[in-house]
Amino acid sequence: MIDSSMLQSLLRDAAQRELLPRFGHIAAATKTDGSLVTEADVAMQTRIQQALVAEWPEIGFLGEEMTPADHTRLLGELADGVHEGLWVLDPLDGTINFASGVPCFAVSLALLDREGVRCGLILDPVRDECFRADRGKGAFLDDTPLHAGCDARDLRDCVAEIDLKRLSERLRIALVRAQPFRSQRNFGSGALDWAWLAAGRFQLYLHGGQKLWDYAAGSLILAEAGGYAVTLQNDAVYTGSIAPRSVVGAGNPDLFALWRDWLRAADPDY
Repeated sequence: MIDSSMLQSLLRDAAQRELLPRFGHIAAATKTDGSLVTEADVAMQTRIQQALVAEWPEIGFLGEEMTPADHTRLLGELADGVHEGLWVLDPLDGTINFASGVPCFAVSLALLDREGVRCGLILDPVRDECFRADRGKGAFLDDTPLHAGCDARDLRDCVAEIDLKRLSERLRIALVRAQPFRSQRNFGSGALDWAWLAAGRFQLYLHGGQKLWDYAAGSLILAEAGGYAVTLQNDAVYTGSIAPRSVVGAGNPDLFALWRDWLRAADPDY
């Protein structure tokens, strides 16, 4: 049995020790894939991995700062039943914000099993908010139930959270020239994007390519909060693969259908 309150305490303690004291005071290095990493990413991953393995040695561990070969091997072992489950951790989502002193970053932890994502937690250490969900048991912000639904029925009534950089040129141009929504935001943390959509803080979401650790916890939290998400190709976001996945999301089914239709019309190649 996984105790979510214990996981919340673990993430909060690690963030207090490893993230907040370093916030805005350390430099970032560039990894081979072009993303950034700081000593805080590594320290967080090490602390959380040690705690999880000590408490649940039968469950494997996959962290963002491990090698791509390790990522592939661990997902293969999960599929083959080598482990009872697999933790997937993003120790610091929003590293550019973190290193720049922008207070918008998160820790994302998911537990996978052979059926999909079993539980997920996203901690915002600056605001001390922990979003969480267990499969089939609803989603919560700390102890308050989350509901992604909203009353909006037209895209013009919506705020959209959009990351432009991994989208096609045609779609980027359409979003700038003919934006169908009221306003657009980008906060620089994919994990918080999922959590805030689940909390109803905006109504539409679009991202051109996320890694497993970016979306694993958030996709469950959104689904358990009653929200909707697929890829730009209309496939499930979670597939148990390490390959990047695009995301189209919305807080209610009417908006979801309108948003997908608008995106398809803007770039039929998707």
